[in-house]
Amino acid sequence: MLVTGAVGCSSAQKTSAQKPIIIEGPMPIEAEKFAKRLENVSEEQSGSFVFYKGTVDNYPVIVAKTGKGMENTAAATALAIEKYNPIAIVNQGTSGGHDPNLNVFDIVLGQRTTNIGSFKAADKGANQGIDPTLWKPMDLMASEGSAGEDPNAEKPRFYEGDKNLLAAANAVKDKYTKGKVVEGTIGSGDFWNNEVDRIKWLHDKFGTSVEEMEGASAAQIANSYGVPFLGIRVLSNNKTNGGKYDPTTAEGCQEYVYEVVKKYISTLPKK
Repeated sequence: MLVTGAVGCSSAQKTSAQKPIIIEGPMPIEAEKFAKRLENVSEEQSGSFVFYKGTVDNYPVIVAKTGKGMENTAAATALAIEKYNPIAIVNQGTSGGHDPNLNVFDIVLGQRTTNIGSFKAADKGANQGIDPTLWKPMDLMASEGSAGEDPNAEKPRFYEGDKNLLAAANAVKDKYTKGKVVEGTIGSGDFWNNEVDRIKWLHDKFGTSVEEMEGASAAQIANSYGVPFLGIRVLSNNKTNGGKYDPTTAEGCQEYVYEVVKKYISTLPKK
């Protein structure tokens, strides 16, 4: 019970005054392991989105189970920002490898995150076929006019990972022993690429290390609100080098992200 009239602030009062860190995971296996490590947990639900509110080292942390895909994640991110006013957002989970030098259980820190599902097709008439390798990236944030008519929109948009979150992630990478931790480019889109040549094309065109279905939409919304953002993705498979799918990578990623959060909290000004 909170006693009123006491001199100074209780830890509960301090926690309530601090902006929380949001940790996003799309599927239950990508969110609930982290949520179980929170202390003082309560659960809120808005629509299909679940928010596990708790603390790490007495600092408020909220795990958001966003659901899969760009639309779900964008909506969940905007909702979380409006409801909870976070100090930072980390979008994490599993991914498929684009870089043959990366293996299952390796982790990519999103130095950059980009949408690899937004394209403008080449101009072809009836019976002239289709050729996705000729498609141009389409930056939907380039202007408020039609992106299809704006030549400035014919390029990818990269969202930079927050330097302080990146520093915290790099500071604890030696604690992750299931694979290596590297900085790279995370690509996102509502598409499951299984064609190795298509994966290679995306890797060459965008410089992607991995692909998933959520991060770029979260980065876009966080950028719109000016909230620091970082994507962290573990390789659950890699078709470019024969790495077979392993769902236990999701738990390994959450264990590492927990250490990142603890480190980040330690760098924040004390209230």
